[in-house]
Amino acid sequence: MKAAFISAPCPAEGIQFGELPQPQPRAGEVLVRVRAVAVNPIDTYVRAGLVKMNLPLPFVIGCDLAGQVESVGADCRRFQPGDRVWCSNQGLFGRQGTFAEFACVEERWLNPLPATVRDEDAAAIALVGITAHLGLFAKARLQAGETVFVNGGAGGVGSMVVQLAKAAGARVIATAGSDERVAKAQSFGADLTLNHRTQDVAAAVKDFAPGGVNVFWETQREPDFDGAVPLLAPRGRFILMAGREARPVFPVGPFYVKDCSLHGFAMFNATPEEQRVCADDLNRWLMEGKVRANIDRILPLTEAAAANRLQE
Repeated sequence: MKAAFISAPCPAEGIQFGELPQPQPRAGEVLVRVRAVAVNPIDTYVRAGLVKMNLPLPFVIGCDLAGQVESVGADCRRFQPGDRVWCSNQGLFGRQGTFAEFACVEERWLNPLPATVRDEDAAAIALVGITAHLGLFAKARLQAGETVFVNGGAGGVGSMVVQLAKAAGARVIATAGSDERVAKAQSFGADLTLNHRTQDVAAAVKDFAPGGVNVFWETQREPDFDGAVPLLAPRGRFILMAGREARPVFPVGPFYVKDCSLHGFAMFNATPEEQRVCADDLNRWLMEGKVRANIDRILPLTEAAAANRLQE
């Protein structure tokens, strides 16, 4: 089969494209004919060796896929050949990745793909959609009518946070670093969009939500807690999902006296069962048109190295 793979941790230029043996499903595994994949920051970290993982070599890169079941191994009960499926969390913890014509995936990680949803859209929302869902609902316990602030609402995860929060009945404030990206965040449904380089974000937020925001979602690697904590409502929840090397100053007093809480998480720590809850909602909202994929461009598999460079 054709695949994009590496022989050792390397820069994007080290990604190879060529033939590898087609995998065969073992007990509990499903062989998927891959139709679409996506590139995420974690893919570049694993490929470069910045996040230490046990990599089977040669290692097929990538976490996300959408495709069709080709065959199933023993003990598989949920899917049959011909079923359309999608998933994330491949290419991690010793699992082979997705950038290939075929991938063997443990059945427990797979989700059904609705007939009306494109493969490209399912692959594009997989990791970022599950991440947004886990943070908003499993961690922040978002409720309808609450206000969510997304620092970086035009990016992969940020745009999904905007859409999922709106689908759940929340009001959403989103920031971005250019007028073009502000317009993009607005196109995903944000109620208030702000250019953090040219506008007074704090003043605009306080005018829009005088009582403060209930959930503050930080997508940036270096959080400005001194600027963010005053924007939180009493019992506000702060979500962290990036910044492995960040060591920011934290205003303890203003935070704890409002009964606020801080939640950090990585989506690949979630169990298959926890991720399936996210997938069920994502499938429903995709079919209802409440969520759409944030796709920058579509490239052939032969351009996997170029796609990694673009992500970086």
